Amino acid sequence: MSKIKKALIPAAGLGTRFLPATKTVPKEMLTLVDAPIILYVVEEAIQAGIEDIILIAGRGKYAIEDFFDSSYELEDKLARTGQTHLLDRLNHVRDNANIISIRQKQALGLGHAVLCGAPVLGNDPFAVLLGDEITLSDKKNSSLTSQLCEIYAKTGNTVVSIMPVEERDVSKYGIAEVEKTAEKYFRVKSLVEKPQPTEVQSRWALTGRYVFENEILSVLKEARPTLNGEIQLTDSMNLLAQRSAMWASSFNGVRHDAGDKLGYLKANVELALKNDELGPEFKKYLREVYTRIKE
Repeated sequence: MSKIKKALIPAAGLGTRFLPATKTVPKEMLTLVDAPIILYVVEEAIQAGIEDIILIAGRGKYAIEDFFDSSYELEDKLARTGQTHLLDRLNHVRDNANIISIRQKQALGLGHAVLCGAPVLGNDPFAVLLGDEITLSDKKNSSLTSQLCEIYAKTGNTVVSIMPVEERDVSKYGIAEVEKTAEKYFRVKSLVEKPQPTEVQSRWALTGRYVFENEILSVLKEARPTLNGEIQLTDSMNLLAQRSAMWASSFNGVRHDAGDKLGYLKANVELALKNDELGPEFKKYLREVYTRIKE
């Protein structure tokens, strides 16, 4: 089967949940400890062996493109002062991936954002990683996207990540009706975007990580706006699932919706605790805060 070498990251949203902070700063550039959200997502794609990363950006998102570009003045100063290690993470991205930016001229939904990448995606299969979802794997040198790519390599079919959610949260997600297989993953029977809990039996939600057969682009070209007047990716995924096999895999790790205020705070805490430099002192501080509040 074709190895996944291309990934698309939709990053054109207005970030209204973070206003006023996101009035001039793209949501994807908000900082998690010492790096913007988008860098963690790009690093996850690279860890999966992906070489071409397509950013679907909207108007006013120049900061994302500039972040992955070179900055002669800064880099020259760091070189002269022996501090080039401060840019090691960015240099790793430059050495291992091509960052390609495409403008989504109209905010017509996630399905439309994926379709915007068609000129670069060509006829190849590809991964999609939502630009505000952070996943932390339980296994070293592994990631959720790596896991999906491995399943695609075995099956040659679209594979998506799912997680169990409480009934009260069903209407926040795309929901997948699935059935168990002999493998460690599920077969997808159908999908629906943000249903009411009474409309579906399943409590398995899509988590913002996908590996698609290229056929999804043909389906999206015929798609029409539905929920909220947008072209929903989930609708086209449902049609694709009726045409060919589609698989779903649960994730052994932690996932944070960094596009949500509470999720963003949780991601900061989690990543700070894992930071070699900050972790021990931060853990001590959290214990002090907990003790103070408890009293």
